[in-house]
Amino acid sequence: MASLTTSSAGSPHIAALVRQRVELGGERLWRLDDFRDLSFEAVAQALSRLTREGKLERLSKGVYYHTRPTAFGPSRPNPAAIQKLAAKHKTMFPAGIAAANLLGFTTQTGKQGEVATSSLSLPRKLVGSETIIHTRRPEAWAGLSQEDAAMLDFLRQGGRTSELAPDETILKTLTLLSEKGRLERLLSVVATEPPRARAILGAIGEQLDTSGAAVKRLRESLNPFSRFDFGVFANLPNARDWQAKETA
Repeated sequence: MASLTTSSAGSPHIAALVRQRVELGGERLWRLDDFRDLSFEAVAQALSRLTREGKLERLSKGVYYHTRPTAFGPSRPNPAAIQKLAAKHKTMFPAGIAAANLLGFTTQTGKQGEVATSSLSLPRKLVGSETIIHTRRPEAWAGLSQEDAAMLDFLRQGGRTSELAPDETILKTLTLLSEKGRLERLLSVVATEPPRARAILGAIGEQLDTSGAAVKRLRESLNPFSRFDFGVFANLPNARDWQAKETA
């Protein structure tokens, strides 16, 4: 007899196994990868059948949620778990207040989640209907850690998501960018960043006395007639040299 993992004749048995695992698993997310020991086609059919029966909710391609009854109706997926799962499918990074929180510039958490991705879109059910999604981040972000991408987002914001005083924000930024290898990693991808972020990172790099060649390339990438809103980084001693706008 053919193995259950390969034979379509075994589909009814596989469907029963899938149903049993889902029911015994309680409230949780299910993916096709959770059934790798079984036939892909048979599992997909079984999950679709359970969805039609109302036993599962399809959140995205290959991602399902098994609810549990509560006093207020069927349970809803945990947003943090959903976003963690979404990050496995698409490269996704914290943005806005979430990025500032990750870096230690604030203890606040936004009323709405905020993420950034190099993808054109993210499955809305996976990241949450209220989450703010910034798409089209450079592909270079895909190779960054969460902290490095958060720092680039923080620079794009001009440091305005910090709850620290401007001087404290600048000092903390310099400290974070002094960590071994971080500034070099950001300099390796900063060419794809908006001009303001390039200018701010150039000014910071100059303050940290980094490679003159890297700083020179950044300066040459800027339109000499442009002026940029540096946000709190306008307090950098060399901000004007890097084309920061005059502050009131």
